[in-house]
Amino acid sequence: MPKDPQFLYMVLILPTLFGLTLVGDGIHKAVDDDMAHGVLSIAFGIGFILVVIFAFIFFASYFRA
Repeated sequence: MPKDPQFLYMVLILPTLFGLTLVGDGIHKAVDDDMAHGVLSIAFGIGFILVVIFAFIFFASYFRA
């Protein structure tokens, strides 16, 4: 794995956008009276973003060493 910060940002930007898409889709579903599926999509989106944040912290410490 290359020790290039740009690689770190590129690997994490696309998953973050996917997580934000899930949250947006969940909000859209919740507003359109499909509350159960909307909340599920929001939960998965937030979980996905939290995993990306954890990966950023883990890899950022790897790049410092």
